[in-house]
Amino acid sequence: MTVPGRRSSTFIRLLRSGFTDPSAAARLLDADAMTSVRADPVLLDALGATADPDLALRGLVRLAEAQPDGELPGLLDTLVSAKPLRDRLLGVLGASEALGDHLARHPRDWIDLVTYEAADLHPGLPEFERGLADAHDPVALRVAYRRCLLSIAARDVCGTIDVAQTAAELADLATATLRAALRIAAAAAPEDAGRCRLAVIAMGKCGGNELNYVSDVDVIFVAEAADGSDGADEAKALQAATRLASHMMRICSETTVEGTIWPVDANLRPEGRNGPLVRTLASHLAYYQRWAKTWEFQALLKARAVAGDADLGAEYIAAITPLVWQAAERENFVADVQKMRRRVVDNIPAAQVDRELKLGPGGLRDVEFAVQLLQLVHGRSDATLHSGTTLDALHSLAAGGYVGRADAAQLNDAYRFLRAMEHRIQLYRLRRTHLVPEDEADLRRLGRSLGLRTEPVAELNKAWRRHASVVRRLHEKLFYRPLLDAVAQLAPGETRLSPRAAGQRLEALGYADPVAALRHLEALASGVTRKAAIQRTLLPVLLGWFADSADPDAGLLNFRKVSDALGKTPWYLRLLRDEGAAAENLARVLSAGRLAPDLLMRAPEAVALLGDPEGLQPRTHEALRQEVLAAVGRAETPETAVAAARGVRRRELFRTAAADIIGAYGTEDSPAEEDHGALVDRVGGAVSDLTAATVAGALRAAVQSHFGETLPTRFAVIGVGRFGGHELGYGSDADVLFVHEPREGVDEQEAAKAAQTVIAEMRRLLQLPTADPPLLIDADLRPEGRSGPLVRTLASYAAYYRRWSLTWESQALLRAEPVAGEEELGRRFIELIDPLRYPAEGLGEDAVREIRRLKARMESERMPRGADPTLHTKLGRGGLSDVEWTVQLIQMRHAWAEPGLRTTRTREALAAAHAAGLIPTDEAQILDEAWVLATRVRNAVMLVRGRAGDTFPAEARELAAVGRYLGYPEGTAGEMLDDYRRITRRARAVVEELFYGG
Repeated sequence: MTVPGRRSSTFIRLLRSGFTDPSAAARLLDADAMTSVRADPVLLDALGATADPDLALRGLVRLAEAQPDGELPGLLDTLVSAKPLRDRLLGVLGASEALGDHLARHPRDWIDLVTYEAADLHPGLPEFERGLADAHDPVALRVAYRRCLLSIAARDVCGTIDVAQTAAELADLATATLRAALRIAAAAAPEDAGRCRLAVIAMGKCGGNELNYVSDVDVIFVAEAADGSDGADEAKALQAATRLASHMMRICSETTVEGTIWPVDANLRPEGRNGPLVRTLASHLAYYQRWAKTWEFQALLKARAVAGDADLGAEYIAAITPLVWQAAERENFVADVQKMRRRVVDNIPAAQVDRELKLGPGGLRDVEFAVQLLQLVHGRSDATLHSGTTLDALHSLAAGGYVGRADAAQLNDAYRFLRAMEHRIQLYRLRRTHLVPEDEADLRRLGRSLGLRTEPVAELNKAWRRHASVVRRLHEKLFYRPLLDAVAQLAPGETRLSPRAAGQRLEALGYADPVAALRHLEALASGVTRKAAIQRTLLPVLLGWFADSADPDAGLLNFRKVSDALGKTPWYLRLLRDEGAAAENLARVLSAGRLAPDLLMRAPEAVALLGDPEGLQPRTHEALRQEVLAAVGRAETPETAVAAARGVRRRELFRTAAADIIGAYGTEDSPAEEDHGALVDRVGGAVSDLTAATVAGALRAAVQSHFGETLPTRFAVIGVGRFGGHELGYGSDADVLFVHEPREGVDEQEAAKAAQTVIAEMRRLLQLPTADPPLLIDADLRPEGRSGPLVRTLASYAAYYRRWSLTWESQALLRAEPVAGEEELGRRFIELIDPLRYPAEGLGEDAVREIRRLKARMESERMPRGADPTLHTKLGRGGLSDVEWTVQLIQMRHAWAEPGLRTTRTREALAAAHAAGLIPTDEAQILDEAWVLATRVRNAVMLVRGRAGDTFPAEARELAAVGRYLGYPEGTAGEMLDDYRRITRRARAVVEELFYGG
């Protein structure tokens, strides 16, 4: 019985030793087998030094209780007298519950740790092969494997070997295990073994000599007929080899009471799961030469022959090695590289992204992938880079100047820390996982196992985030900084990339003209000025953002132009350096197409908008109108007045285009806009408001230049079409109607002449050749079209609509809305047309038939010759015209009874029709999706090409840029076109039913 005072002192001692549950620990120490442990302060301190003292003590009690009769004293005596063994055994018990279970099942295996006690020998492949030599069946192999694993883990947790040595020994143990499993499989089927030569090629981490504690072991099998066999026996030899390979995989992968060794995964073979498990060497080569994708050559970078026929394995490696180092010369290398980079992100489960050591941002895969990509790019001409081991390859890249030495050292430290975390997480229960645990006790054990003892959880999280942050800047560290070293004026003797190597790097990143790109870099970053120094800081990040676009060359060229224009302006580089959002926003805008950069080049100071948190928010119509009218009022001539108005328009177009691009592409801090309809509405509203303000400014300037403050007639501009519907795109004309009403005492002819003068002057001013984009005024939707008078009085409109108006003219008025001029006259015009566009009791059947006939005629006559009707956004199948005419027909039939339909905006009218039960939910969604998509395509074409277009571009790079705007990764233009056809095909089916009546 334990004395209370003694128990109290034991509790205190256990707490000080690191035990979290001293009561349970005290009970365990009271066991008969623990008498010597309880009495020995050295053993208690040794338990307290482990990652989890409570776990270590539980494991030690189980091991002691499992000892055969008479052998417990030997275990305890060794623990007391032999410090290296004590530290190894208790270290394993405190870090791995799974290995504690193994020792409880095989209580004599602790003796194997004595083998390495005297000189801290590091066993290699031969030692592991000897350790597995007596295993003649799968169960014995599993036991022997765990015994060897115990020796690696013991030295790992004690710090005798570092993380790289641990990974290399785990790969050696895997190699020995594959050989033993193949030996067992061959012994079970000697006829199969005699009929073929089978070689096992390790891939992935095993092939790269950097295996985890628990990981799939990736392999490829290659076989030939045995010596002396002729070609006729090849099929039988492959069948025999397939049986041997399958048996070997089962031996390693099957689960028994001793657990699983690890799964053997052969899915990296040609054709993956769909391909034969075993191929001949010739078959492998034929596949790689004709069908293999870039990622398959990246995987082969780590290929290593590990088991089976050594000569055949060597032949395989010799044959595929030249193919690996030619991969960067493949036609689609850049697109394939971009796909592989995106795959890293795509494979992260959303719920686990913050805990993923392997795939998460700043994780292990980032380092491994970037190192391998640099090897593929530069290994063509530098054999020192031909290593399958990540850290060795990183060292070689630094030695060759492909990576800065300081950057390589940081990445080396980060990678080692992250791999050590991964090892210790897996070691606990020998389970394949890459997730950082959430439980406090697990985090405490993990932190302590890495030597963090003061505040293990807090210190672990801090160190993890610090190292992940280093890796997160992976592309800056590994890809871009050496490019600047190649062109900047560096201190004599400093290692840097050669211009040729820098060109190869740029080419691999997607730059179509590496020579020109290097010239731009040299112009921006060379020299010792403060400007050049800041550029050298900015460019690594900017180059990465440019490389993520469809046209990196244009992004870099445009950045040089802006920098040349603003480089001497103090605020410019300071803005980009100090405001991270400004630099990323600028990179996205400059590399997304022609429109936004062209607008920016005409007024580079608009860069400041990109650094203001509110800078990309659209301004209100009233604020724009007031600014434009104030600028016009200050001008001395009508030309300077409209120049000021067009300058405001240019700036605001840039603001809208930049916000659109950034909303569609997203940035590091702000993901891409998901509500595409909201983005389209924002663009349409902003451009329409801006156009209305510009028209108002031109009207004010025209009146002032000819009539002073007062025009002899009241005058209003009515927006129609997309202008009136607040749906203008970047390349849209302004469709309008002009209405006037003579002032009291003014002759009607004089008033009409004054109105005509104002319209002519407005058009002239808005189309003057300047650096600003023109604004075309289109009045063709007026009564009688082009043959009718350009402007009418309100009474003339009333007379015409009363006597001569056609159905299509009433339909055109559905989107009529005053945009400039006399507000009261505009209101009366709307009151005049409301009965026409919203006819009482709806349209008659004759009018409905007339609208349908007109639509059918337009489809057959107005489609441009040679245009693909499935891809024309305006007149094509399921495009804008289809959706708009369908909605407008519903408005003209039902708006008299449904007030919600009395709107000029297509999407609002469509939503109102759905709310009124006139369109089913699914069909309304289909029409809305098609209309939004077609509008986005038109906007994208204008952003990319700098000129309007109603169909997808034919040029590949422009098509890719449109795809990027729409959210499609590089290389998926075909998928984008297929999606467009599918969405609009569904919309056309709805149109056939709703518009044409089935």
